[in-house]
Amino acid sequence: MRIQTDTERCVGAGMCALTAPEVFDQSEEDGTVVLLDAEPPPERHAAVRQAERLCPSGAVSILRPAEP
Repeated sequence: MRIQTDTERCVGAGMCALTAPEVFDQSEEDGTVVLLDAEPPPERHAAVRQAERLCPSGAVSILRPAEP
């Protein structure tokens, strides 16, 4: 799993940081998403998927590898 975030879309709701704090944080300046781990280990995948679903602005995206 690889994660991408879009600070331009982010509204600073903080759902990602609350749901997966090992993977996401918020900027001290404007509250937008800060990606801490673009390729988290498998034990964090469920939390990252939940964070993607909860993000009100769609600023969190999970990039899936292309099918062979």
